[in-house]
Amino acid sequence: MADVVVDPGVPPDDAQLLRESRRVLIKMRKGWAPESKRAISSTHYRMMSAFGTVVFFGVLAGFGLVGRGLGLMLVLLGIPLMVALFVRGDLPGDEEEEYEREVYEHLRWYEGRYVLIDDLDESSGRLLARAQRAIATVTESQVNVEGLLDDVRNSVMLPAQEWEIARLLAKLSALRAKHRETVSKGVTPEVAAVAEPLARALDSSEEAVLARVEALERYASNVADAERAYVAHHQIEELRGRVHQYEELVAETGADGFAVPELERLAQDADRLEQALRRSVHSAHEAFRHLDP
Repeated sequence: MADVVVDPGVPPDDAQLLRESRRVLIKMRKGWAPESKRAISSTHYRMMSAFGTVVFFGVLAGFGLVGRGLGLMLVLLGIPLMVALFVRGDLPGDEEEEYEREVYEHLRWYEGRYVLIDDLDESSGRLLARAQRAIATVTESQVNVEGLLDDVRNSVMLPAQEWEIARLLAKLSALRAKHRETVSKGVTPEVAAVAEPLARALDSSEEAVLARVEALERYASNVADAERAYVAHHQIEELRGRVHQYEELVAETGADGFAVPELERLAQDADRLEQALRRSVHSAHEAFRHLDP
């Protein structure tokens, strides 16, 4: 199951970045924002400071303002310090910080146009997983790839269905969590009289989303039937294409008792499977119509 569901209206490159940035998105959801970028990076600042210190004491030693031994010692200490600071500037943490800054600058405009799986409670997570499995059944099927279904509408309608289901489940999960937090403190009869109908409203909303998911599952079931018929049809056609080879072998070996009934059944099976394929594809089209808004 994808960790991030994105509004289909988000540009494809940004949508892909959203899907790949779950950890940063979670930090952003909690209020994180990177520090403002300085004119001089912290790495350069450290390097310049170290370099300046080494040069300063070298000059003092040169003018005899500090002992040459002390100046030399400070220079010798300063060089490895500068090297260490330079190396520290190349640590992965700095690269990670810069990457997170770039992601933040790119994605901070998309709040409300993605749903993190972490946003969903357990019940909602199960419903979304069911919807995504149904969608995968359709989009990954050969009958869809081969264009026997309305693949163009599938490519538009199914992501829209996934997004709408995820969006509604995120709202439901958030409101249900707040409701439970409120009533968990104990309620008076007066509060219960208000809270119970609101709880039923939450349940009704979940049932409405469930109906959407079940419609997707019915469509996926019809597509699965069409897929089985499609595969079987092609297998039968492959066998039919080799019938003459079987006939030659039977004739050459003298196994005449084999041929006629089996070959007749093969032709009948091919016809039945072709009809089943047409019926199942038609049923899938009918089921798809119920997904239209």
